[in-house]
Amino acid sequence: MQKDASDEWRWTGAYWEKKAIAASAGKPAKEGAPAAKSSGKEKKGKKDKDVPVGEHPLEISPRPVYIDHRITMFDALKVKYDALVAAKPRVPITVTLPDGRDMNGTSWETTPFEIAKTLSKSLAERVVISKVNGVLWDLTRALEGSCKLELLDFEHSEGKMVFWHSSAHVMGESCELHYGCDLCIGPPIEEGFYYEMAMERTVTQADYPALEAIASRSIKEKQVFERLVVSKTDLLEMFKDNKYKVHIINDKIPDGTSTTVYRCGPLIDLCYGPHIPDTGRIKALAVTKNSSSYFLGDAKNDSLQRIYGISFPDVKQMKEYKQFMEEAAKRDHRKIGVEQELFFFHDLSPGSAFWQPNGAIVYNNLIELQREEYRKRGFQEVITPNMYNAKLFQISGHWQNYHEDMFHFDVEKETFSLKPMNCPGHCLIFGHRDRSYRDLPIRFADFGVLHRNEASGALSGLTRVRRFQQDDAHIFCTLEQLTTEMAGCFDFLKNIYENVFGFTWSMKLSTRPEKFLGEVATWDRAEAILTDSLNKSGYKWELNPGDGAFYGPKIDIKLTDAVRKNHQCATIQLDFQLPERFKLQYVSEEAVIDPETGKRAGSVMKRPVMIHRAILGSVERMCAILTENYAGKWPFWLSPFQVVVIPVSVSAYKYAESVRDELHDAGLNVECDTSDVTLNKKIRNAEIAHFNFIFVVGAEEEANKAVNVRNRDDPNTKSKGEVRKLADVLPKLVQLKEERAKSQLI
Repeated sequence: MQKDASDEWRWTGAYWEKKAIAASAGKPAKEGAPAAKSSGKEKKGKKDKDVPVGEHPLEISPRPVYIDHRITMFDALKVKYDALVAAKPRVPITVTLPDGRDMNGTSWETTPFEIAKTLSKSLAERVVISKVNGVLWDLTRALEGSCKLELLDFEHSEGKMVFWHSSAHVMGESCELHYGCDLCIGPPIEEGFYYEMAMERTVTQADYPALEAIASRSIKEKQVFERLVVSKTDLLEMFKDNKYKVHIINDKIPDGTSTTVYRCGPLIDLCYGPHIPDTGRIKALAVTKNSSSYFLGDAKNDSLQRIYGISFPDVKQMKEYKQFMEEAAKRDHRKIGVEQELFFFHDLSPGSAFWQPNGAIVYNNLIELQREEYRKRGFQEVITPNMYNAKLFQISGHWQNYHEDMFHFDVEKETFSLKPMNCPGHCLIFGHRDRSYRDLPIRFADFGVLHRNEASGALSGLTRVRRFQQDDAHIFCTLEQLTTEMAGCFDFLKNIYENVFGFTWSMKLSTRPEKFLGEVATWDRAEAILTDSLNKSGYKWELNPGDGAFYGPKIDIKLTDAVRKNHQCATIQLDFQLPERFKLQYVSEEAVIDPETGKRAGSVMKRPVMIHRAILGSVERMCAILTENYAGKWPFWLSPFQVVVIPVSVSAYKYAESVRDELHDAGLNVECDTSDVTLNKKIRNAEIAHFNFIFVVGAEEEANKAVNVRNRDDPNTKSKGEVRKLADVLPKLVQLKEERAKSQLI
């Protein structure tokens, strides 16, 4: 009788971990457990380790027919391709390294890996991919001519992406062998990779050990990644059993052209590459989670299964990652949100959080923080409708580019939509009356409710929702004012991220995407202005080509929290398109001269420049980030749990309640614990709830109008506390809140 995988493996909340099992040399294999496929490299007499088995066999039997079909085609085409490469002329070439050194080679023979081995054995072992003339290139692929060569390891961002892309192929191999599924796409992502597939069976966590076992076997076999150029006609034949690959081939590859496939072991996949030399470079791989998705991200298409994973070139890195994930699991905002009664979700309104009183305190404090900054920085708050006629978004261009992600419906034979962003409404406000250059810059701020039609499978706690609010603002200014306004945006960003929250952050300039509005020349001008502003800011930044918004280039800001997780929140976007589309204008200082009289006949009307700007971004997402950053231990100014008053006995209830009332009237979030549990239990409960301050009161404190203060962040007060006059403590608490101090020592 087969045992479930959970008999040998346990789920830690972040990854699967094998339980310690006593083994003896003569112990028989588990009944029904399939034998692991031998790589042919094991030492004689060495027995295969037990492999985790759930309710399904490790490998599906018989294997899908498409595996042998593709291998047969690949082998035949590879013979022809190798013959073509062998016929290429071999001539001397020069390979230039980043330090300026030149190395000699031979075209169609010398590979980047051979260059790496010549330079250093340790480099050859560490490098995962190369760049040839700025283009990523397989280490084992022959150089075709003289070139500039870079060698990248896992620590390089592009090297990491290639490593994880190759790991996705190993995952794909495991999935084909275990499920017999139809693979779709398997890209690297910011932290790891995923592969999505179609099949009738539903992926569960019980499948993870089996997938990891097959992947481990593939890694031990050091399967070589082989690249092959294949014509569209042959590709359609090779992948004829997979309708998703056929769709991609027909959609992405023009008739009469070719693209590449890569093979590792029995897996052959449609892929541009490049890849690491062989699977043996992967020293540790783990499945991390699974979810549902739609083919090509479109809810109208087939529903798919998506499996996520992580991998590293060093076992130590995996160990560190698992420790990190265990800590992250403890800090998960969804877990803390329930424990602290901050928010919850309900099936009757998916993707829309229900904010409970404690959570509303955090939410409103963040909005109030921004309101105070707006007042200091010359922003004017506006309130705009939630629902618009779709014609508004047709004018703005959002309808053409974004309507599938909007909620829309019919009202009196007209199509209306819930607004997914505030910028079109702000354009209507600007254009509502005449504007002069003397009015500029105009800075509109809006906390209006936004709705976006996210796919149900993409919803994830507070980080991906359908209903949310932003600290959204739009600045209308002249071209000459742009530099000053950009500097103001950077200063605002620094004050909130560094001074208030203590985050570190980085910036990327995202430039013109494939689908864009307007003229190329206008985009080039906008990108040049942002580049100049970034250079003048004094902050480090990177270029992110092709990832701008469809209406203008943008600066994306990523913050790093206490556990080194990166989050995309703030954005600064430059927009010349919306003012043009809404025909916004202002009376400029420049005069119109009458050619006959030579006198001023009026003023030149000009278009304003528009800056889209958010610091917190989605307030929901920022609440999630802060919950995990602080692990539920909120700073005093933001905390729903600022003070709890605990009476030592029933006789002290009345005084405790009077202390609570005084603190409440001063604007503090305070509770009074008059439950019937013991004093020690009350104090312990308050500590577990992460109250910033615990005030214990009894007859002595009442006689002196005092409180016994225990400060969560002051270890010296935790065991006994410090008796202090309430009249002395209260003003300090109010000051802590008003100043949003990082330290809560009083």
